[in-house]
Amino acid sequence: MEIPNKYPGKLTFRVVIACVMAASGGLIFGYDHGVSGGVTSMDSFLQQFFPSVYEKESNTKPSSNQYCKFNSQILTLFTSSLYLSALISGLGASNITRMLGRRATMIIGGILFVAGALFNGLATAVWMLIVGRLLLGFGIGCANQSVPIYVSEMAPYKYRGALNMCFQLSITIGIFVANLFNYYFAKILNGQGWRLSLGLGAVPAFIFVIGSFCLPDSPSSLVSRGCHEEARKELVKIRGTTEVDAEFNDILAASEALEKVKHPWRTLLERKYRPQLVFAICIPFFQQFTGLNVITFYAPILFRTIGFGSTAALMSAVIIGSCKPVSTFISILVVDKFGRRTLFLEGGAQMLICQIVMTIAIAVTFGTNGNPGTLPTWYAVVVVGVICVYVAGFAWSWGPLGWLVPSEIFPLEIRPAAQSITVAVNMISTFFIAQFFTSMLCHMKFGLFIFFGCFVIIMTTFIYKFLPETKGIPLEEMTKVWEKHPFWSKFLESENKIQTDRVDSKC
Repeated sequence: MEIPNKYPGKLTFRVVIACVMAASGGLIFGYDHGVSGGVTSMDSFLQQFFPSVYEKESNTKPSSNQYCKFNSQILTLFTSSLYLSALISGLGASNITRMLGRRATMIIGGILFVAGALFNGLATAVWMLIVGRLLLGFGIGCANQSVPIYVSEMAPYKYRGALNMCFQLSITIGIFVANLFNYYFAKILNGQGWRLSLGLGAVPAFIFVIGSFCLPDSPSSLVSRGCHEEARKELVKIRGTTEVDAEFNDILAASEALEKVKHPWRTLLERKYRPQLVFAICIPFFQQFTGLNVITFYAPILFRTIGFGSTAALMSAVIIGSCKPVSTFISILVVDKFGRRTLFLEGGAQMLICQIVMTIAIAVTFGTNGNPGTLPTWYAVVVVGVICVYVAGFAWSWGPLGWLVPSEIFPLEIRPAAQSITVAVNMISTFFIAQFFTSMLCHMKFGLFIFFGCFVIIMTTFIYKFLPETKGIPLEEMTKVWEKHPFWSKFLESENKIQTDRVDSKC
């Protein structure tokens, strides 16, 4: 697609450092993702806080129904409570982001996460775990609302995809580190190593807070708050050239449109923003219903259910966790070359094939009664291998693109509100998966993989039919993508006709 304004400028050191530092906010999200599933498979943790689950798991014989031995709504509430608070804070963070800027929201998010991690690490009762999880959720909601917007606004359009994906890369690194810590800490401190696993989440959060204090605000954020001269100076610094008139004027124009918006939530419902609203809802929803977070949250539990021992389950989670950063890094290298649609479609096909194989493997071995007998070593190797391929497919497609695409398609006037919708849908979908996975596994058995496979088919078809390619398009020119799309152009044409009719009627 030809874009009339090709902004000059280069990829400066200032932009790289700012984007990488901001994207490190993904570490706190990823670390919590990985650590919660690990500690809930540690016997000492279960024995202290969830004794009924520990007793049920300990008394389950190999000949018993393995599908249901971890089915506990209280246990899953430990994991899922975070996402309810993240849902609330993600919605509230849009006002903070709009009034105080993206950087302030990141700082607040980091501080809340530090408090939550310390609360969890020092917990002596279940209520302390839940309160800590809620604080963690408030922090994650703020970070996830502000970081993708900040990186998209700071990055040059030619490198926006790669730099924005650093957020997802940080998430995967956080998950991998959490898995490593779980594996090591499970063996020390007389079974109290889970305290280190939970408490050390404060470290990346503290680094994120300090880094956020040092970050410059994005030009778009500065302009929207009336700091025009400061915004222009910052734009010159991050683009490495004084020829920023075209981009700066487009930011000013977008800011003028923002000033006319008194009620961003109501504005978001207008017909001309229908494409962005649809993707703000559908992409995060589909991202969670790939089934990937089932593996992330409960990999150790899932592997113990399949028949691995406690330590072997944690080690398998480490192996799978190592696939994510590698695959996400590959995505960073190719996203601005092959485009978003190509990665979405390839990743969907790869995940679907793996889910079919997993369904067959578990169905043949466990059947419907959940009694696998003695599992051979080759079976464990095959299961871990297939899941690694499945995780790789997600990690270079729906994982990073689920944050990148929504953050780059929103016009400035609705950007904070729309990103809050994305975070809210992501969190409520994640809560549903986290809260009901063990129950779904108990009742649906191997059919759980069929359930997620059906969603992969739907979401891949959705992307093929409705998502235009957005690579290499400046944020301020993104409207032209929708105007040229065979389906979404109808909404914009209809809106333009309505506006024209209103003008004519006034005349």
